[in-house]
Amino acid sequence: MLRYAVLAFGAIIIASPAEAISRYTSTAMSCAEVQARIASEGAAIMRYQSRNNPSLPRYDRYVANERLCPVGHIGARDTIPTADRAHCPVLRCKPEIRERLFRHPWVFSN
Repeated sequence: MLRYAVLAFGAIIIASPAEAISRYTSTAMSCAEVQARIASEGAAIMRYQSRNNPSLPRYDRYVANERLCPVGHIGARDTIPTADRAHCPVLRCKPEIRERLFRHPWVFSN
């Protein structure tokens, strides 16, 4: 009987919906609102139009702190456009590159 209870509980956990990440348009909010949303939710996807090509939409996942980045990623400072500022500071996750593994000092030595 206990085995069936454990299997049923496991099925309920697996079948439960995952917590969805919120998506916002950063240019419809002020910089303070963007930072407050990211801080309160932990992570959010912000969409905006490309600076170089306005017909191209851009988006990325921004986090409140580096601990919310996946394994192998680090928190990197970035800026996004908002309604009141052209460069609102935020934190996004980017893959960690270990430069010391790829550095070849003998190639660039004079």
